Parts: sequence; structure tokens; C-alpha cells
Amino acid sequence: MSETSKLNFLNNLLDQVLVIDKSKTICFANLNAKNRFGENILNQNISSIIRDPALLDNIQNSLNDKSSSTIDVETKKPNYQYYKVSVMPGPKNIFNAEETVIIFFKDLTDIIKAQKLKSDFVANVSHELRTPLQSIKMGLETINDGAAKNDKENQKKIMPLIMQQAARMENIVNDLLSLSRIELQEHIRPSDNVVLDEIIKHSVDLHRDLLQKNSITCKIETENKNTEFKGDRNRLTEVFNNLIDNAIKYSEKNTKINILVKTNENNIDVIIKDQGIGIPREHIPKITERFFRVNPEKSKEVGGTGLGLAIVKHIVNQHRGEMDISSEEGKGTQISLNFPKN
Repeated sequence: MSETSKLNFLNNLLDQVLVIDKSKTICFANLNAKNRFGENILNQNISSIIRDPALLDNIQNSLNDKSSSTIDVETKKPNYQYYKVSVMPGPKNIFNAEETVIIFFKDLTDIIKAQKLKSDFVANVSHELRTPLQSIKMGLETINDGAAKNDKENQKKIMPLIMQQAARMENIVNDLLSLSRIELQEHIRPSDNVVLDEIIKHSVDLHRDLLQKNSITCKIETENKNTEFKGDRNRLTEVFNNLIDNAIKYSEKNTKINILVKTNENNIDVIIKDQGIGIPREHIPKITERFFRVNPEKSKEVGGTGLGLAIVKHIVNQHRGEMDISSEEGKGTQISLNFPKN
């Protein structure tokens, strides 16, 4: 088989395939490997792509004694991925390398995530829906055969509480479904062209009524107009809807929200700063966890589900971005997002 035929064969495989030489430098990557690990992986050491000691040991064994092996490899940065990896000796004198090792990465991330999300979903739903469901049940029992059975005035008082708890359940279910979908696709980087400052302006416009109701002003400042990059418009809208909604709900009246958008050749930075109630320093590392609430009563009062920042975190991860949260009680919160353009 000619080298061109070998290239075509490897490029047509669904697995990610890397060929490395005896110094563990990547001398070939098929199309799926470049899509997953980056276009610039050629001539890089394999340890800069996958930092897994067991994989490196198996590669060394394959170089030393021409053995083949299969191992499981998990990565957590920039997001979670799970592979079944096959390592085997490659042909001699191919891709200008005297000795080679071929590595096949079979991506099982979707299967593993689906299994984990299923168990997490059941656990989260059973815990979070128990309280509003119990409130609805008690209210209906009171109206059906309890103290308010023949009391129209009390029935009128109870019904809004039932509706409120039903709306809370609906919000929790909607956010859980949204989060589950995002987590399943987090490893798939968006490929559409979007203009970030337009998305932010749209999200602010969606909150105009709430801003006016709370007498809060929101100012957007863009330092450079070139905010186009690869992204998912709907999910980025969800990011800024959540962040702006939180900034409004956890701020007092007659305060300000400032949004700064900065861009350079490689990155787009977005800084959202409010003058709200702030977050205690010890809680900041946990603030993006599912259902974590600094103040549960305040969260329920403003209609929070405890899932908003978890959704934001996973969407930012999907865009290979970074999020930083800084806050001071009584003075406000600043959330900084960084998105790579390439």
C-alpha cells in the first residue's frame, strides 16, 4: 500500500488516529484527530496533547518490545472526555520516521456521559422537586377535603401558592433538561460564526422591562468592534440571559450593571460587574455546582433554580472559554469570560 493510500485509509476512520515516532513526536494525525485535538498538533510531543501516565507508559512499552495494548483514558480539561485507546507498533520508515507507534482513540464520551447524566438526573430531580411537590399536594388536600373545602376566600389564597410552586417545578425541569443537553454535547465545539457584542445587546434588550422595574441601569462598552468568532448563538444567548438575570435579581434598586467587551487578535473578554449583594469568598468555588445556593431563601424568593451558573459554566467550556468569578459581600460581583477566537 502506498503512503497516499495509507493516508486515505487512516483519514476515513471514525477513530482519532495519531502516529508518533520514537521521540513521541506526532508525525501524523488523521482528520478526526485534528478536529478533536487541534489543527496544529503535528510535530508536538504526545504528552502535550494527552497527559496520561498510563498511556505514556504503554507507548514506551510498544517502542521497547513491540507490544500492543488497550487502555481507558479520561481527560478533564478543557472538558471531560473518555477514550478507549489502542496502542500498537507501526510500520517502519513511514512519515519520515524509522520507528513508529500508532494510537487509536475510540471516543466513548457520549456513552459514559449519558450513563452518568441519567443517574444524576434522577437524583437531582427527586431531591429538588420534593419540596414544591409537597407544597402543591398539601394545598390541594386543603382545598379538596380540608379546612378550605367550603371556604372560597381561603381557596383564593391557596391557589396562587399552588401556581407559584408549579411554576418553580417547571423552571427546575426546564433548566435540568437544558443542562443535560449541554453536558452531552460539551465536547463538540461550535462551528458557526457569531458576533458576541450583538448577542449581549440582544440579551440586555430582553431584560429591559425587568431593568426598568428594578430601577437598574445597564451599560455596555465595547472597546473593539471585531467580536466575531466560532460559537453557538442560542447557547451564548442563554449564557448572558442567565448572567444578566442574576445581576438584576441579586441587586438592590437604583444600582448599575456594567458590561465591558474587549477583543484582540486571539481572544474576546467580557466582564459583567454589578453592585449587588455579593457572594461570600468561601462560597465562590462552589457557585457553579448544580443546585448550590449561597442563600436558599433569597434564591427561592427571586425564582432561582440553582442551575443557572452551572449551565453558564458548561456552555463556556463548550466554547473552550474560561470563566472567573470575583465578589465581595455588599459591594457586588464581577464575572469575567474569556473566549478564544481560534
